[in-house]
Amino acid sequence: MEMEMLILSVLVLFVSLYLFRMLNKNASRNEAGHHHQLQPPPGSSGWPIIGEGLSFTMTAKRGVPEKFIEKRRIKYSSSDSKGSNSSCKVFTTSLLRESVAVLCTAAGNKFLFSNENKLVHSWWPYTIYTIFPGLKKPDTHKDSIRLRKVMSPFFSPNCLQKHVGIMDGFTKRHMDEFWSDEKQVKVLALAKMHTFTLACKIFLNVEDPEVIAKLEEPIQHISAGFISTLPINLPGTPFNRAIRASKKVTKDLEEMVERRRIDLDRYRQSTATAADLDENNQDMMSKLLMDTYSNGRQMKETDISDIADKLKGLLIAGSDNVVTTICSMVIFLFQLPTVYDAVLKEQMEIADSKAEGELLNWGDIQKMKHTWNVACEVLRLEPPNPGTFREAMTDFVYEGYRIPKGMKLYWSVFSTHKNPEYFPDPEKFDPSRFEGEGPAPYSYVPFGGGPRMCPGREYARFTILVFMHNLVTRFRWEKIFPDEKMVMSPFLGPTRGLHVRLYPLPSTPSL
Repeated sequence: MEMEMLILSVLVLFVSLYLFRMLNKNASRNEAGHHHQLQPPPGSSGWPIIGEGLSFTMTAKRGVPEKFIEKRRIKYSSSDSKGSNSSCKVFTTSLLRESVAVLCTAAGNKFLFSNENKLVHSWWPYTIYTIFPGLKKPDTHKDSIRLRKVMSPFFSPNCLQKHVGIMDGFTKRHMDEFWSDEKQVKVLALAKMHTFTLACKIFLNVEDPEVIAKLEEPIQHISAGFISTLPINLPGTPFNRAIRASKKVTKDLEEMVERRRIDLDRYRQSTATAADLDENNQDMMSKLLMDTYSNGRQMKETDISDIADKLKGLLIAGSDNVVTTICSMVIFLFQLPTVYDAVLKEQMEIADSKAEGELLNWGDIQKMKHTWNVACEVLRLEPPNPGTFREAMTDFVYEGYRIPKGMKLYWSVFSTHKNPEYFPDPEKFDPSRFEGEGPAPYSYVPFGGGPRMCPGREYARFTILVFMHNLVTRFRWEKIFPDEKMVMSPFLGPTRGLHVRLYPLPSTPSL
């Protein structure tokens, strides 16, 4: 009897497991079928091969990149039988020979940022992969997470405040040498020189002008290759120069990393303590090397190459984006005298509080609240980076539409930055938007968001504030070409290099 009951129990168990498995299969089929039945977001593939890329580029060059999204958001909005309008939250387009879903709302930004490495991961156009072949490595996402853990402490306010005096002293010397005795200057060129040299100091602990010049020229070719309208790898083209320049910079940085590795080895073998080692190696190159050493394994050749790649990216991001924001601020402060006067008042109060020769410190940066609000409004209206791409890691549903695995997604700052739903009277320059609680969550995203938020945002803030402090306390200025403006092609920059005429103020702080 007991044996019969045991057999019966086993049979019931197997039947139950079988039925449970079949129910799960049916549910999965129904869900898959449901996903398959759903339509992709509304949109257009545009012209053969070029898609809607020409329209995307032209609106950017006209200085109105938001029009590309606004026009399609209106076009694909719908109304129900009662006449109620339903605003379009996502549409498809064709860019870079890819079908791309464009998310149009702050909720869309939140969705992408919160689903990083869950439903989506980063994706770059083939031009970027060609210039930066290291991005193609299969472990790029894991490596990116590890890198951010290393960089986050370096770019934290607590760490960066140690560099404020260095930044200020460097900027004062730059102004003394290249601005003070000039009646006219080209802001773009000088700002590039300033920010790149400063990045070499902070990231590499390199101050030798010859070494910096050796890096700067190919870096400029790389940046030009990003915005090449004809990305063809033929000798003499900007794209080809960018590829060759990228290889050269990587090689030069690899040599620098290897020399630093040898120096660190010698330092470790000396009587120096771990605290001494950390105190004397505050730059990013040393931090990356020491992190690679932290697990006790020997440095590999691929480690040297990886670190060089990361430093190359930091040098580009740490200078280009800051430069464009400085140029935009120079234009807005000239065009808006009351805004300039308010910034000048705040900065002169700080300058007047300093003893002769005393450099800015962390407390001074904290006092520059209005100046940073102005910078934030500049970043809202003219963000250096218009947006980035993601790729669907799996099929999923967004706002009732099917997003298939492999489809590209694009989030743009202009979906929200110039949308009156989030910023009333969006074309008006109004720094007070950033007072109090500030903009609605996920509506203001010049530095991205989520796990991939720009790790250097605080570094950019410090660099911009220190530069503007030194500029406005020394000069007023006017544009030599009144109609010159910032345009995206596809990255932001002044159309003629931003020539300005300088008018020194009566009293100028000097180091």
